Amino acid sequence: MAGDLGNERDNHGHHANDLADELANFGSPRRRWRVTARLDELFRTVSLYAVPVAIMLVSGIVLLFQDSQYAVRGAVPLTFQAQGDLPATLGPPMVQSALEHAPDVSQYSTHLSEAPVWFRVSVPPVDDEQHTVIEFPSRHAQTLSCWRNPDAPAIGRADRGDVSGAFRVSKAGFAIDLGKLTAPVTLLCEGTFSGPAHLTLTAWPASELRVSEKEFHRSNGLLEGGLLTLSAFVLVTAIINKEWLYVLFAAWLIGNLRLAANSLGADTQWLERAIPTEWDALVRKATFAIYYVLTYSLFTQLFKRELLRIGMKWLVMILQWAGVVLCCAAIALPYAHFIPVLWAVAALGIVIVLFLLVRILVVTRSRVAIWYSASLAIVLFATFSEVIAAAFNARALSTALNSVTAALFSSLMAALAIAEQMRAEHQGKLEAQAELRNAYDVTPVGLFTLNDEGVFVRGNAALHTMLGIPSTEGRSYRWDQFFGHNTWRMLLDVAQHSDESELEILSLPRDDGRTSRYLVKAIFADGRIEGSLQDITERARTMEQLRYLAENDPLTGVSNRRGIEKSLGEAIRTLSDSRPAALAYLDLDRFKLVNDLFGHAAGDEVLRQACDRMRARLSADQSVGRTGGDEFIVVFRDATIKEAAAVARRLVDAIAGEPYQIGERAFQVRASAGVIELTTDMRVPDAISSADRACREAKKSRRELVVYERGAAAFRERLAELRLIDALDAGLTPNTLFLEMQPIMEMAAPSGSLNFEVLLRMRDGDGNIVPASRIISAAEENGTIGMIDKWVLTNTLTWIDLNRERLSKTQFVCVNLSGASLNDEHFIRDIFATLAAHERAVELLCIEITETVALHDLDNTRRFVDRIHQMGGRIALDDFGAGFSSFSYLKDLAVDAIKIDGAFVKSMAAHPANLAIVEAIVALAKNLGIRSVAEWVEDAATLEALSELGVDYVQGFLIARPQTPEAILAAESAASFVRDPQLAALLVELGQAYYPSERGSTALH
Repeated sequence: MAGDLGNERDNHGHHANDLADELANFGSPRRRWRVTARLDELFRTVSLYAVPVAIMLVSGIVLLFQDSQYAVRGAVPLTFQAQGDLPATLGPPMVQSALEHAPDVSQYSTHLSEAPVWFRVSVPPVDDEQHTVIEFPSRHAQTLSCWRNPDAPAIGRADRGDVSGAFRVSKAGFAIDLGKLTAPVTLLCEGTFSGPAHLTLTAWPASELRVSEKEFHRSNGLLEGGLLTLSAFVLVTAIINKEWLYVLFAAWLIGNLRLAANSLGADTQWLERAIPTEWDALVRKATFAIYYVLTYSLFTQLFKRELLRIGMKWLVMILQWAGVVLCCAAIALPYAHFIPVLWAVAALGIVIVLFLLVRILVVTRSRVAIWYSASLAIVLFATFSEVIAAAFNARALSTALNSVTAALFSSLMAALAIAEQMRAEHQGKLEAQAELRNAYDVTPVGLFTLNDEGVFVRGNAALHTMLGIPSTEGRSYRWDQFFGHNTWRMLLDVAQHSDESELEILSLPRDDGRTSRYLVKAIFADGRIEGSLQDITERARTMEQLRYLAENDPLTGVSNRRGIEKSLGEAIRTLSDSRPAALAYLDLDRFKLVNDLFGHAAGDEVLRQACDRMRARLSADQSVGRTGGDEFIVVFRDATIKEAAAVARRLVDAIAGEPYQIGERAFQVRASAGVIELTTDMRVPDAISSADRACREAKKSRRELVVYERGAAAFRERLAELRLIDALDAGLTPNTLFLEMQPIMEMAAPSGSLNFEVLLRMRDGDGNIVPASRIISAAEENGTIGMIDKWVLTNTLTWIDLNRERLSKTQFVCVNLSGASLNDEHFIRDIFATLAAHERAVELLCIEITETVALHDLDNTRRFVDRIHQMGGRIALDDFGAGFSSFSYLKDLAVDAIKIDGAFVKSMAAHPANLAIVEAIVALAKNLGIRSVAEWVEDAATLEALSELGVDYVQGFLIARPQTPEAILAAESAASFVRDPQLAALLVELGQAYYPSERGSTALH
């Protein structure tokens, strides 16, 4: 034990030393901070836990074990005799006699009657030393008069505006002072009441009644002050947080207060100011009606989502219209008649709201809904309990639960509901913050916060990874350490002033020399920059590649059509006298043969080598682009047409100079080029088209290079073509288009018929006729050939209809249709509609289609031919024999005539092979029963040879050149156009040598 004591003394010594050390070290800053922190924690614990618990305990003890300072005693409830159906002519003496036989009651209900009520009461002395005071507590009492002696004047009178005699106002009703009583006295009183009045009488010692009155006014003040304070708090909270539901709730609390004041009988004043007596009824009606509207609005707004979930919208509409009825009743009905309407609406509202509350609680199980439901249920039930009690004479119900207790309980529960809602919102915010923090940490985009000096305040893991910042390191980093000072100024300016808060930036080189490209989005808020950083290095590379591919040919590396057209457009925009420009169009000759013989791989290599040769001979102001398989465009900036032509010549020579070595093979490839001088009024497509035309001319003439200088005839022709195309696009009839007709002569009877082919013609701006081949070529390139074909056919049919009587010797009229038109379903539909509108003219119509078009889609051609025949027209195959070695399809295609390709006819007299081909075609036509027409007949020898072969019809310059429609109408026959006497004699001779018996009729059917 001695040892233990020694140890204890040692321990005390150590504690003393520790305390001494703490006191000695208290002056250090770190020690002071620790003591201050501990005191803060202690104060917080006491304030949050100890003080509230102590308040609740002390309050409970006081309520349970301490007497109230407003405790009263000596109050004696009185029984009395009352009757409300006495005649108004009875005076007090007769009323007293009538009441002597009435039963004694402790309370009397008026049942909403406003007729006078007489009552007689015997008042015993309640205290020998004090005045005895009778209290009439009914807040519904309007007037009172009392007599001690029925034959004497009244001892006092009272109404809501004034009191006299022994009467005074007491609480919600009145009181009459009877003085000191030594023996019981009898009082006879008359009163009038409004509303659901309950008459009770209580005898008080004067001092005790004053104490009770003090408690009444104190309770009223506490109720009014408490609810007004709560309403003000809720209103301020609503305004600060912009929660308009709380504004509605604050107004609803004021309604609660007014209902409680009505129950207390204190609704005749507001904020210690008396309300005029004549306004009482109106104020009470308005209170009930407005409170109903507030309750409905609060209920529907509070449970908006829940009501949508449970449905039953029709019940909510009933509540709504019930409120309308109540408001109308408050305006139109007197108070006595308003009360029954109030009962009905209140009962209906209670039933519907309780049902909806039950449904909401079952479906949602929300604690906020539970508290609000309890609050609303108590108010809706207790508010009208008194009138319900009056209606069913259930005084106990009114006493146990009235609007005062309802106001207290419902406000308390509403406060709990608000607290629960705040808790739920706070919990939701915490969860949202946690989710946001998790998302902040795991998002693959770098998120950051910078202060106004460019120092990183915080950043997520992705940002640390992007910038290579250790996540555990505590040092600060600046923006310009990674992106440079200029980038920081740009970011600050964008975040503060620009609506477009995105910025692409490049990082500073890292240790390995690499840089990265980032997309930054930032906003400036509360003195800081909040932003995101996304690594778009790979995306930027991909976009660069896509941009390159968008304007460059991936095979050759030169510009593609889009890129070279862009360069051409820039050259035209910057064109001036001091800065001329030109355009070249190059086409490789026989390139298709390379692909066909050696494959596309060899062709691709030829294209690459050709482009390399061209780029090697072009300067920086000259750019080349590939527009098609083997077609190229070269744009010459700051170059005259002569300079451009010289460079183009070098390009053509370079392409054709050395053979192209592909593996062990070598290819010789040549090129043709067309060069044009650019002008400011040119469009890009027009310039390319003109250069293409020059290139085609060079290829066709085998000159390798064709140059169109400014003002060349080709430009004028092209302009006329464009005007024609524009007019056709606009649906207009071009005044430059017209028709000519070339006669087709029947060999058997040259003077017996007048047949012809309709030909399209166009005049340019100078009045010169543009070759039809150019018109058709331009229209086919621009997709307007169908419009031209339709124009030709429509005008031909119209002309035939107008001149049908003058065409008595005409067996057929030929009209050409292009292949593009025949493959257009819309065109075919329009053509047959046009033919249907010209039935008589169709009988003479013979539509020419080329053999190539006919064989392109044989089934489609067969259907077209059949439809033409059904309408009475004819079909001829044009350019027959060009490019085909088999004519077996003719047996399946019911054509009426074949027009032998003019290339065979033109030179048949000098070339035996062509003569043999024509002879075979004519024999084939005879065997199939098809008429033959020979084109391009230009000399007498050819005509004689054709006659010997048995051709049915001939057409060409030898017979007649194309004629105007007027000339055709003036002629007797096709032979009428022959002016050469020798040729005329030959025709007579050939006609006489024709033997119909051997050949049959030559008429075209």
